[in-house]
Amino acid sequence: MPVVKIVELMGESSTSWEDAVNQAVRAASQTIRNITGVEVTNMTASVDNGKVTKYKADVHVAFAVDGTQ
Repeated sequence: MPVVKIVELMGESSTSWEDAVNQAVRAASQTIRNITGVEVTNMTASVDNGKVTKYKADVHVAFAVDGTQ
């Protein structure tokens, strides 16, 4: 049975919340192997002059610890 570790990250995008999540997972995958899932825990945005300028997504990224699969 694998042991799973979870890290909390925040992704940012000027396009969408979905892209912000993808940015966080993409960045995590640069240094973390065996990513098995992601949970979006919060979504926020920055607003400038009445327009959303930056989408932010807080995510928990789960991955299997090496040697426990």
